Parts: sequence; structure tokens; C-alpha cells
Amino acid sequence: MEKLEEQIAHLDRTVDDLSTIVARQQDEIDRLTRHVAMLMRREAERDADGSGGVVVGDERPPHY
Repeated sequence: MEKLEEQIAHLDRTVDDLSTIVARQQDEIDRLTRHVAMLMRREAERDADGSGGVVVGDERPPHY
């Protein structure tokens, strides 16, 4: 019986540790999602203004 209680205590601690890790990862994902959304808005504004200037893929620059 004592061995089962030790295993349960160990499993409880592991679950608590994993829960903390998952919560921290979710906070990081939320922060990165907001950051990407901000960067996408900024790039969309730059494209709308025509000041992008970034060549993508096989696209030729305007001086060709």
C-alpha cells in the first residue's frame, strides 16, 4: 500500500509540473501569435503604401 501511495504522489507531482509547463507554453504561443499578427499588419500596411521593396521568389525587380 505504501508503494502505491508513493507512486500516486510522484504522479501528482509530475502532473503538476506538466501543467505548469503547458500553461507557460500557452502563454508563449499567445505572445508569439500576437507578435506575428502585428508583423503581418505592418507588412500589409507597407504593401498598401507601396514601400515594400522586397523581391519574393522569381519575381523580377521593376528595373528589368
